Amino acid sequence: MSESHKGQMPSDEQLTAFIDGELNVSERGRIERLIADDERVAERFDFLSRSTLPFAEAFQPMLAEAPAARLDAMLAGIPLREESKASTAGIGRRGFLAAVAASFVAAIAVDRAVIGIGHRLSKPDEDAEWRAVVAEYLSLYTADTLSAPAGDHAQQVAQLNEVGAKLNLSLAPEAVAMPGIEFKRAQILNYDSKPLAQIAYLDPESGPMALCIVRSAKGAAAPDMENRKGMNVVYWSSATHAFMLIGHAPIDRMEQLAADVRAHLVA
Repeated sequence: MSESHKGQMPSDEQLTAFIDGELNVSERGRIERLIADDERVAERFDFLSRSTLPFAEAFQPMLAEAPAARLDAMLAGIPLREESKASTAGIGRRGFLAAVAASFVAAIAVDRAVIGIGHRLSKPDEDAEWRAVVAEYLSLYTADTLSAPAGDHAQQVAQLNEVGAKLNLSLAPEAVAMPGIEFKRAQILNYDSKPLAQIAYLDPESGPMALCIVRSAKGAAAPDMENRKGMNVVYWSSATHAFMLIGHAPIDRMEQLAADVRAHLVA
């Protein structure tokens, strides 16, 4: 990286604006040079471009309740000189809105098609990368995100059957049930043009939790642990699928829950 570009790591918001074509010519050129010169920037750009999980859909109930009119009125009332100062600092109205509506930051990470990337300098480990994408997504969840009723047993069976069919995996409510933790929904997301199953739960003690599954040909692997975005992760794989259980519960509890699920799931 050249001396003139040191310390200029762009924010996720700036990279998202670059991906969405919202920057002017000067700013776009600056970001392009940073991607070409700095491997960290290129990897972050790669990550944000590849993330095709439906953030907007998942957070639509929260966004619908956002005080948009009041925020617009507040922004309209900001004196021009204050906006000028904020723009000089690289914030502007867009940044101010993001700061005021931090709990609705999911709106920035809207659903988008996969973008072809010509600046990749290296390909991250795929097994670790899908877990990173899931953690990024789930870190935006709150208890309110999963406040909607889960549906009756028949609806749960229908959801799990639909998800299981996409992954060629048998999923029954009894197999994915966790003691003391409420099943909320099962859905298929899209990761790198491949189906990614998310079974979401709400733990009354620690909040949102998810069991996520993708197809994998890497072979069976024993459970291992890691921490991502402040959450504990237990992950393992069978001969045909990779699994991860992620949540805010203590790691020993996560290990026990993962062991129970692993004993009931036969891929």
